[in-house]
Order: sequence, then structure tokens, then C-alpha cells
Amino acid sequence: MTSSAFRGSSVLANELDEHCARLAACRRCVLGPGILPIVSTTREPRAILVGQAPGQVERHGGRPFAGRAGRTLFQWLERAGLDEATARRMLYIAAITRCYPGPHPSGRGDRVPSPLERSNCGDWLSAELSIIRPSLIIPVGRLAIDRFFGPVPLSSVVGRVHNVTHSGGCSVAIPLPHPSGASSWANLAANRTLLHRSLDLLRERLAHMEDSSRSVA
Repeated sequence: MTSSAFRGSSVLANELDEHCARLAACRRCVLGPGILPIVSTTREPRAILVGQAPGQVERHGGRPFAGRAGRTLFQWLERAGLDEATARRMLYIAAITRCYPGPHPSGRGDRVPSPLERSNCGDWLSAELSIIRPSLIIPVGRLAIDRFFGPVPLSSVVGRVHNVTHSGGCSVAIPLPHPSGASSWANLAANRTLLHRSLDLLRERLAHMEDSSRSVA
């Protein structure tokens, strides 16, 4: 297992404190007054969950996945055995971009972060992967899946366990679709089956991680 379980918790916490302080001060993109980066609060993560970008509810630097999409996500994770409080404690919640990108020009949902914004933010996730060295990554949504798999159909990766290589080493990845109401992917019966399969796989993987943690202790 390549996770941070074998590292001193105080060392990991200190590294994440320093990293998150730098992230909270980031102003690389000029997105409007009061738009601040979201920052994960966990300091003893067991895995990393990577979303797409904060929504309007989180635009002032609030907790990640605090809006309607977050409610759906935590309902999914509860099926995998994690209530919201436990998920926020166990999972370092990152994103492809860390600031609210603004509304979509159509008025439906949020704007997709531009390639430049994704590039500006990319090293934050790379640093987090290097610091945490997670055994498990949960990419949520198209942009997060693209980061680890490239531009592939969601149906080819959701519902399966994958091995991925990144700046922190190698990890198991179990992708999920985006929980936003603006995404209709999970509404199709076949895709819903894949989503449920991913959640069952997450439940198995998280239980295995918990058993491994007890044996190390």
C-alpha cells in the first residue's frame, strides 16, 4: 500500500498545513471579487477525491461539495459506507480547479473551467498527490477523469477498478460521474448500473483499507 498510512501523522499534517496555506492565498486567476480557493480540511486522509471545480455555494472559499451536487455526492458515498462526516474526515477533497469559475453562459449550471485555468491549477493537485501518496483516488466528473485517463467515454471507466500512475506514485482509481443536476449521464439505466457498481467497488476497497489499517496498528 502506497498511502500515507505508513507516514507519521504529524509529518503529513504539517505538510498539508503548509500546502493548504499556500493554496488559500492563491490568486493566479482573476475571477471576480470575493472568489477564493476551496481548501480541504482533513489532515489524516485515507484517500483523495478529485472533483471538477467549486460551485456557486463554495465561491467564497467554503467547504468543498457544500451545494446540491455535494448532497448527491454524499448520498452516493453513503451507499459506499461513508456518511458525510466520515467522508470529510477520511477523504482529502481536491479539484481540477479550486475557484468558482462562474455561471455557464447558457444560464444552466456552472461554466466549465478553461484550459488555461486548468493549467494554472494543475500543480496544486500534483503537489497533493506527492504529499499524500494515496492508495485510492476517486475522480468525480469529466475533468477529473480526463486528468487520470485522458478523454475517454465515461462508460469505459465508471464501474471498474483501475491502476493509475501520477506524481505521487501509483494508486487504485475508482471513477464516479459528476453529481451535478446539470449532468444527465447517471439518469440512463445502463449508466446508473455502472455508478452503483463503482459505489460497491468503493465499499469493498474502503473496507479493505480499514482492515489493512487495523493490521498495521
